[in-house]
Amino acid sequence: MYDKVRTRFAPSPTGYMHVGNLRTALYAYLIAKHEGGDFILRIEDTDQERLVQGATDVIFNTLKETGLIHDEGPDAGGEYGPYVQSERRDIYLKYAKELVEKGEAYYCFCSKERLDMLRENSEALKRPFKYDKHCLSLSKEEIEEKLSSGIPYVIRQNNPSVGSTSFDDVIYGKISVDNEELDDMILIKSDGLPTYNFANVVDDHLMKISHIVRGSEYLSSTPKYNRLYQAFGWDVPVYVHCPPIMKDAQQKLSKRNGDASFQDLVAKGYLKEAVLNYIALLGWNPGINEEIFSLEDLVKIFDYHNINKSPAIFDPVKLRWMNGEYIKKLSFDEFHTLAVPYYKKTLSKDFNLMKISELLHTRTEVLSDIPEQIDFIEALPEYDIDLYVHKKMKTNYENSLSSLEECYPVLEELENFSLEGVRDAITALIEKTGVKNGVVLWPLRTALSGKKFTPGGAFEIADLIGKEESLKRIEIGIEKLKNA
Repeated sequence: MYDKVRTRFAPSPTGYMHVGNLRTALYAYLIAKHEGGDFILRIEDTDQERLVQGATDVIFNTLKETGLIHDEGPDAGGEYGPYVQSERRDIYLKYAKELVEKGEAYYCFCSKERLDMLRENSEALKRPFKYDKHCLSLSKEEIEEKLSSGIPYVIRQNNPSVGSTSFDDVIYGKISVDNEELDDMILIKSDGLPTYNFANVVDDHLMKISHIVRGSEYLSSTPKYNRLYQAFGWDVPVYVHCPPIMKDAQQKLSKRNGDASFQDLVAKGYLKEAVLNYIALLGWNPGINEEIFSLEDLVKIFDYHNINKSPAIFDPVKLRWMNGEYIKKLSFDEFHTLAVPYYKKTLSKDFNLMKISELLHTRTEVLSDIPEQIDFIEALPEYDIDLYVHKKMKTNYENSLSSLEECYPVLEELENFSLEGVRDAITALIEKTGVKNGVVLWPLRTALSGKKFTPGGAFEIADLIGKEESLKRIEIGIEKLKNA
């Protein structure tokens, strides 16, 4: 068997890094590193029609950004290369022909028209399409004649039609499939390139992969993979099939449906470490109440036997919360550096950005929320007069007007117009008038911000926008309330 744990991440360069793909990479990385093994990157580009320019760079960059550093791969080298399937074409053809000689595979020369007819018949009978083994009965002479004539062909796996095939999966247990359900899948396509299914098996064996991590959608194909391992006389690896990631109870998470990829989440202001942490918990239970884990933590505690069978629901609310926890753990300088580009999208005047970061650091869940949190600073937004009415604060039009009219001269005469100066002056006013804090502070904050929710209170906002702007906004508030 295998003397070392070796896992692989084998994506196709067909677009962005989906959340499900990243989870597969993460679990494969954790299984290997937990056991001190090797993590391999292999690019599966045999489906040339689906390739997207630049997608391979996305794969490399995502693994680098998330810290999932591979030990072997196209850019890292290794003794089992090349690590790009299109560069291994001759290898697959050699092994496919070996299966033909063993009777475990055969040449198929069927035309597209004949295959289309078979598919139409299957649809009419409401049965899954299954090739009818027509070319299996060709004689050796007929095959040689067709090959020498240059007739296009594929090589198909020769699966039995009776009995059953079983395999063991770490997560789903023993699974058996009736052989009559197994199609004779294509191993080598007419362009000479292997299918995904065949190349996977050959490469996983030659690269000594001990554990295969993939989505549960591949469970139905695994019996065919196993029959290939058995036909070659190769050891079967450990299978770890992961449950699907769902958008809700009915829909799978899918980029095709507009669901976020890893790149989308980062662009929206999620921290890479938070996304990776959250994805780790989509289908895996650490067995403890703690939920915040660094990659180093995950390497230590990850046990793939604790992956769940049931689908995992992608919860944006939970991800936001977790991202907020990661933002809080940033140093002030780290947060400020990340926040400045968002300030510059919203603010054109020369505000004290450090003061804004002091307000937002522990109040921000996602960086892309920042513009909405600070849009009132530069210009007072239009707001509804009903904002002054707050049941809990016990404010209404009348006492809000009274509070603003009392605050105005206090702030107008204030020489030390700073956070501390405003706080002291307004606190003294509240004590003098004998009202509850909210009766003064809620109308003042409303007048200064024009918003129901702000990252700071009245004192912080006044300090940010300055004396002149504060007085101007209070005047607007007084005028609104007088006309109510």
